[in-house]
Amino acid sequence: LSLSVFYYYFIGGDDLQINMASINTLSLYFILNLFFLLLPVNPLLAFSLKNCTILYKENISADVSVDCRSMNFVTVPDYIPKNTSSIQLGDNQLLSINRKDFHGMSKLVNLNLTVNKIAYVEQGSFIDLVLLETLDMGNNKLTSLTANMFEGLSNLTVLVLSRNKIQHIHESAFQCLTSLQTLDIAFIPLQKVAEILPVFHLPQLLTLNLKYISFTTFDTKNLPLNLSLSLKVLEISNSNLKILSIIGKISPYLQTVDVLLTDSVKWVLFDKSLLKNITSLDVAVASDSFDVIHKVLESLERLRDIQFECVDNWIEKGLLPAVCKIQTLRKLTISQSHFHNFTTDLASCAQLRELNLEDTFMDKLSKGSMQSMTQLRFLNLGYNFLTEVPGDIRSLSTLEILIMSANDMYGLKCDDFSNTTGLKELYLNINHITKLERCITENLVNLKVLDMSNNKLKEFGDSFKISLQKLEALDISHNPIRYLETDVFQYLKTFQSLQSNNDKPFSDVNTMKQLTLIGSSNTQWVPFNTIREMLRLNLQLKSLTLSSTDLSYLSSKFFLPLPNLQHLDLSMSKLRSLDFLVQANLSALRYLNLTDNEISVINETVFQSLPSLRFLALDNNPFSCECSNAGFIHWVVTNPQTQVVNAHQYKCFFPVDKQEALLLEFDVQSCRDDGSFLYFISTSCLVALTLLSSFVYHFLRWHLTYTFHLFWAFLYDSRKGRKKDPHRFDAFVSYNVRDEGWVYREMLPVLEGEQGWRLCLHHRDFQPGKLWIDSLHNITDAIYGSRKTICVISRSYLQSEWCSREIQMQHERKTCKKLLRFMQLFMDYAKL
Repeated sequence: LSLSVFYYYFIGGDDLQINMASINTLSLYFILNLFFLLLPVNPLLAFSLKNCTILYKENISADVSVDCRSMNFVTVPDYIPKNTSSIQLGDNQLLSINRKDFHGMSKLVNLNLTVNKIAYVEQGSFIDLVLLETLDMGNNKLTSLTANMFEGLSNLTVLVLSRNKIQHIHESAFQCLTSLQTLDIAFIPLQKVAEILPVFHLPQLLTLNLKYISFTTFDTKNLPLNLSLSLKVLEISNSNLKILSIIGKISPYLQTVDVLLTDSVKWVLFDKSLLKNITSLDVAVASDSFDVIHKVLESLERLRDIQFECVDNWIEKGLLPAVCKIQTLRKLTISQSHFHNFTTDLASCAQLRELNLEDTFMDKLSKGSMQSMTQLRFLNLGYNFLTEVPGDIRSLSTLEILIMSANDMYGLKCDDFSNTTGLKELYLNINHITKLERCITENLVNLKVLDMSNNKLKEFGDSFKISLQKLEALDISHNPIRYLETDVFQYLKTFQSLQSNNDKPFSDVNTMKQLTLIGSSNTQWVPFNTIREMLRLNLQLKSLTLSSTDLSYLSSKFFLPLPNLQHLDLSMSKLRSLDFLVQANLSALRYLNLTDNEISVINETVFQSLPSLRFLALDNNPFSCECSNAGFIHWVVTNPQTQVVNAHQYKCFFPVDKQEALLLEFDVQSCRDDGSFLYFISTSCLVALTLLSSFVYHFLRWHLTYTFHLFWAFLYDSRKGRKKDPHRFDAFVSYNVRDEGWVYREMLPVLEGEQGWRLCLHHRDFQPGKLWIDSLHNITDAIYGSRKTICVISRSYLQSEWCSREIQMQHERKTCKKLLRFMQLFMDYAKL
């Protein structure tokens, strides 16, 4: 009964349905849960790290990535797991790196210490990081690189030291970096090339970033002759540079040069062999002089990729015709330049395969600018002022990726993509497009990705019913779509990913693996029946996002068709409880985002239904710091599998006097003394005792009485046996009251009168005034207080219950003491 009441009160409510198996399971779990609650907790053993996050990965592996960014750490936290492979400690207040900080982290591969205040690195701090490949210490306060500072980093391939205050580099600072391929020391206050000589002794160095070092002269002819460099990428942009000379041993393998040319540069000299090997050139310009770059361009024989920034004046002076003469050129990027009046200069660049004209202030693309680009695969016209799709695009049958994001297009014409049959990805997001008609998409037979987000789309018509048969991913979020037929996507046989903020999902899609539905501003509810039907047809769905909508009445049946779901995002959905997860059949779920909801109390047993859960986010929920959350708090701190992200930063919302306090600092010990569990145990024991007592009384009362007296006789005999003279009488006479006359007439005169015995008789020697139970004590005392027992046996004696007990007690005494003190006197043997 008490178990039933407990189950009803805490679990069942009005829908109480109880069977004995469920009650036993519930009570066992409750007792075990209380037991674990009483155990001491070591926060260092928890999966949820204080002020750090173990990053979620789609593929489960042994690698652990820890994010500790922007936490105002002054020292490296000591609770980071030793098996971590990647640590992000950027944007903190670290002052130094000590030897103990990364001790034992032999599996660490990536370490980010950027944007701190590190001024000192203790000798041997990295000695255990034998597998480290990337170390970023940029934007700190290092003033010198000491001898063997990077000891132990023999596998390091990338080192970033930019934006430090380095004024001295010891000649053996990089001696241990035998595998280093990329070094970034940009923005450091060194004055001469000779001060960075240790850099040029790195045998495997491929990429060197020297941007904005305070050099006025960069001349490689003065470098030692014994250098053996394999440098391929050199970045040397510097507004203070006056002399730039790249010749000699630094240049044999150089393929990419990034330079900033200003009016202050008086002399630019490139080795001829260098110019022949260059395949990539990145030029930022703050100069009106075009002659230097023009000569360089004429000497580039293998150039494949060139990038220009801020080249307005050079464009006016004929930059594009000079560039287009390079027949090996395959990729051209121009940005942050006014390009709109010179688009026709592109006509001679027929050899291009990639063209990036993002952020070039174009409002139109002149006809004929791209018609000759029959090999073009990639075109980026984003972040401009185009009002329509350029007509030349219709002739680009080889185009595979077209980006026209963030323009001023209000509509699309039927012939805009009439000949772009090879297009695979189309990005038209952040425009003002109001509709998408069938004639616009009917030639996009190979399109796989379409992004129409952040437009003003109101309808699609039948754009997806006949065309776009190979579409795999569609983003139509942030559009004021008013009407959509539920079968609008039923013909998309390869459809896998949908992102939408529309309140009318599409129930006939049955191939999706990812679905994102974001609540729109004109709806306050989600049609669950329609969504449920869509989910029922997409059993292979692995990622589902239902955000910014009202899911307060969500039930477990909603997720039953999704046994393979791994990623679930229900953020900003007005959820108040997680009970819907108990029977939701989400055994494969690994990632669960429940941020920005209205959850105040969580029953930790919910997570037993999610055996694969690895990542749980509950930020910005109004948690209650009361005993109702004690089990959840204990689960967060002790569970070894699921990481509760930022759990140590969750704040209390209830009760009012604990607002702003931290949830995990709530004293769960106080919940042990509330008495409710003791009341439960007490009533249960009382009920069990009552049932047991009734059973024993009805079936076993005489057995227990007999056993009690045997045990009492044993104790009595043991106690009396230790005394020297325990016998008060010579014999105890056991007889029936009907034979009392014979005993007094015949036996008593002979034994007491003639023989001198002292007999113990019932009515003469028993202590009067006791209850019936004490009469047994009189009998016991008489037997053990007499040397012998004489039983006067008659028919009446054998029929008496009391006489039978006297015989049994004497028999017990004889058995225990192994003495023959029992005498039987038969009054009339024949009659017996």
